[in-house]
Amino acid sequence: MSKLQLTLSCWNYDRMQGLRDGTVQPDGIELNYLALPVEETFFRMVRFGEFDVAEMSLSSYTVSLFKDPRRFIAIPIFPSRFFRHSCIYVNAKSGIRTPKDLIGKKIGVPEFQMTAPVWIRGILAEHYGVPVDSVTYYTGGEEEPGRPEKQSLDLPANIKVQAIPEHKTLAQMLRDGEIDAFHTARKPSTYDGKSVVRLFEDFRTVERDYFRSTGIFPTMHTIAIRREVYEKNRWIAQSLFKAFRESQRRAYEDLRQTAAHMSMLPFLNADIEDAIKDMGEDYWPYGFEKNEKTLSTFLRYHHESGLSKRLLKPEELFAPETLEEFKI
Repeated sequence: MSKLQLTLSCWNYDRMQGLRDGTVQPDGIELNYLALPVEETFFRMVRFGEFDVAEMSLSSYTVSLFKDPRRFIAIPIFPSRFFRHSCIYVNAKSGIRTPKDLIGKKIGVPEFQMTAPVWIRGILAEHYGVPVDSVTYYTGGEEEPGRPEKQSLDLPANIKVQAIPEHKTLAQMLRDGEIDAFHTARKPSTYDGKSVVRLFEDFRTVERDYFRSTGIFPTMHTIAIRREVYEKNRWIAQSLFKAFRESQRRAYEDLRQTAAHMSMLPFLNADIEDAIKDMGEDYWPYGFEKNEKTLSTFLRYHHESGLSKRLLKPEELFAPETLEEFKI
């Protein structure tokens, strides 16, 4: 019997190596793996549905669930996770020294619906007393002008968002003081530690303390399947889930090797030991159960940002076959 041929677009993460080189094969599926940059994958999948399966911004995917028809369905695999305290940048002359100084300021963000800023806004609101609607957000390209939202948004009146001029970039506006701060996923080219600084320069300590107090390692991306592909072959959700898990298991093993480093990080062994000490052996968990609290927090933040028309439950995000894991 021939295998079902599917195209998967996902960046070349270490946890995807097995799927990328073919040493991990999903049951009944032949994968055509495209190792594309995340922004390209997101744009092509959300706008045009070009891939059968793709890495997708968790926020973009959640927004898509309120569109008619619902074009995608996800599985609880999280190729990207990131603590985002390090991703709040400020103009040094803006007078912003503490999180509460952000209130009333002009905040840049490449897209309002991006996952990273959803987490940043939620964390600032919940843990630092900076309400989501206490600032004005300015959207546009970070390093190149003319970046629009990938999906149309219908935000509440209390959320103030406006586009920057088409010929300008947010990185330049931050440096020049035209915006006061910047929530982003990528470090802006104008960050120099002098005219542009981080709100939390000692971000590693802040992020570690955040995990210790909340148990949350923020999820950024998930894996989405085009719904018509899934509906024709419901079994592929579990096949893909199992294969992603196996590929990740092999990446865990590689990182734990002590005879030689698999990565060009000089203190890799110490970093791995610290991660396990703080976060446990499975410090990058896949699956629904281990991520339910993190997903609930994200969905609350998403709703509070005006991006969800109602507060979703975590189980509404995923193919029902993947909510429970098969055990022998």
